[in-house]
Amino acid sequence: MQNPLIDTHAHLNFSPFIENPEPYLERAYNNGIRAVIVPGVDIASSEKAVRLADRFPMVYAAAGLHPEDSPRAPDDYLKQLEAFYQHDKCVAVGEIGVDFYRDYAPPDVQERFFYEQAELAKSLELPMIIHNRQADNAILSVLDRVGYYTGQCHCFTGKAPFAQTCIDKGLLISFTGIVTFSNEIAATVSALPLQSLMIETDSPFMAPVPWRGKTNEPSFVVKVAETYAQLFNVTLEDVARISTGNALNLFHKLKTDG
Repeated sequence: MQNPLIDTHAHLNFSPFIENPEPYLERAYNNGIRAVIVPGVDIASSEKAVRLADRFPMVYAAAGLHPEDSPRAPDDYLKQLEAFYQHDKCVAVGEIGVDFYRDYAPPDVQERFFYEQAELAKSLELPMIIHNRQADNAILSVLDRVGYYTGQCHCFTGKAPFAQTCIDKGLLISFTGIVTFSNEIAATVSALPLQSLMIETDSPFMAPVPWRGKTNEPSFVVKVAETYAQLFNVTLEDVARISTGNALNLFHKLKTDG
């Protein structure tokens, strides 16, 4: 495969990776992956992501406050996050968003933190990595208020019409290994243009078939790409070229020559 792959979302700042990331990155490299984006979910994990990016050429960081962690945010969290974005390899604001599936925090609290971070992303001209679970209307309401649509709808599990609405506004969509075992998600993928899609693992969660139920890792992103190739009746090389091109265009600080 001539074109490299990019895992656009892998929590290498979580266990089991953070203790010894080298074997996972080596396997990823040997499977054609040339960049891995590691998003933060709070201040501490964002700092870990940046430190990993310092250590490993193929690792890039994102910094953000996940809706789950919003109730514990320090008062100066935006200032702390902004410091991370000065790093050459901190490529995005994320992961940020709204989650109504679990009762992490009141809706207005989640939406406020999402709004504040989306405003910061806009001011810095950085893309967002957006977490959305059963919160379609809230997500679009915030983005419409901010007037900014540069970002990735990560680990998309919603319906195709909403995904198309996001694409029409300028967002890109990415799917995880769920596409390898969920007919519903596979149907959603098939209804969308490949030219607007990226790939990710969301490691250590949601490993694709044949590793379903095991710890996910960046090397497994190949299975997501292979499934795209089957669904769109194109070659794996086509998927690599398009999905990697999308990632490089969106995450403009990202490179694949590491």
